[in-house]
Amino acid sequence: MSKSPPHRQGPQHSRAEDQRRKRRIIAEDPDWTLVIVPSLSNLCLEGIVKNFGEKPIFEELTPSQRDFVHERASPSLPLHVTASLISDGVYWKRCCEQRWNVCDVTQYGHSWKRMFLERHLGNIIEFFIPNVTDPKTVLDIVPLCKNYVKRLHVSQLLPPIKEHQMEEEEEEESGSTDAPSVDHFDFSILLDKLSSLEELDIVYRVKQCGMNFEWSMFEMTDRDCVSLSKALASCKTLKILQLHESHIEDEKCRQLVKYLLDHPSLTELDLSHNLIGDRGARAIGKLLTTSKLEVLNMSDNYIGDRGAKAIAHALSKNLTLLSLKLRLNRLRDEGGQAIVEALLDNNTLLHLHLGANEVTAPTAIALSKVLVQNNTLKSINLSCNKLGVDGGKALEEAMSQNTCVTECDIRLTEVDEQSATVIDQVVWTNQSLERKKQQKDQFDFCSFSL
Repeated sequence: MSKSPPHRQGPQHSRAEDQRRKRRIIAEDPDWTLVIVPSLSNLCLEGIVKNFGEKPIFEELTPSQRDFVHERASPSLPLHVTASLISDGVYWKRCCEQRWNVCDVTQYGHSWKRMFLERHLGNIIEFFIPNVTDPKTVLDIVPLCKNYVKRLHVSQLLPPIKEHQMEEEEEEESGSTDAPSVDHFDFSILLDKLSSLEELDIVYRVKQCGMNFEWSMFEMTDRDCVSLSKALASCKTLKILQLHESHIEDEKCRQLVKYLLDHPSLTELDLSHNLIGDRGARAIGKLLTTSKLEVLNMSDNYIGDRGAKAIAHALSKNLTLLSLKLRLNRLRDEGGQAIVEALLDNNTLLHLHLGANEVTAPTAIALSKVLVQNNTLKSINLSCNKLGVDGGKALEEAMSQNTCVTECDIRLTEVDEQSATVIDQVVWTNQSLERKKQQKDQFDFCSFSL
């Protein structure tokens, strides 16, 4: 059979196929849309966002329109415009994430606006230079943030610039008897205006000082202490005060305590990592007899046996303190025994930390007698003390009769390994009993609610 010649497409057929190819609609195009012109409402909202700094409009908008502004308003808008108008939400989240790398909103009650205002105020104080920065830079934002700032963390305080220090040094050399030359931000102009402040954390130091290091950069002066003490007394809402690593010695501690004796709401005081000795500890003991403190941290100071006895005397009469930390001091056995024996008359303390205090077996033996009678203490830390074999055996015998202690740290105490094992087993048993009790209480509460 003869084969027919192959069919050849004419020029007209090729042109028709090209036309069909040009008319084809590419349905996968993500930019293809029927909307050609933005809606009038969106155009108006974009105008509001663009001119928000000059003519802010927010309260009159609907919830969805406010969300539009939250998502598009510039984070660099003046604070006096946004703080009073824009509520907590996406806008403040964008402001925080643009300014700081780490933004843990759980530390601020899940409020982005509170985070921004608290950290912004803290940054202004940290870079405030006395005699150079105008106090109005701080006072002007107080009306904007006073209802949001619950915790104020200040990680550094700058001293006056060197020129001012030199001028004051010259005045002292000429016979002037003024107060110390280096002062920092004056908290008395601020604290009484923060009506919602509950926690204050201050460190008197200069971060990243480099080759300009001077010891005066890392301490609170006498004038600082006086002004801060008066400011604390005026802040009636304050519950937690942390004032550590600030070179506070006995006289400054006594000055601070003088203005805290009648404070109506203070429940937690942290004066750790300072230079407080026995005279300062006696003032702290007086504070324990008059205040409502629940947590006291005096770690890493210079408290000896006399200061410990003053604290112990107050502890025996105290009805509110729940946690006492005295680690890294110099209590020795005379002070350590006084503290633990005070627990025979105290029925509220839950946590006691006496680590690294040069206490030995006599203190452990005194504590063992307390553990037999005290049914309140939950946590004990005696680490880094030379309790020895005798101290370990005394604790072992006492713990075998105790059902309340759920934490007992005796690391690096030269306690016999067998005694340490028995103590650990008792602690684990008590922890199990505590968990079962909590589960039962929770079940009973749920049953009562139903």
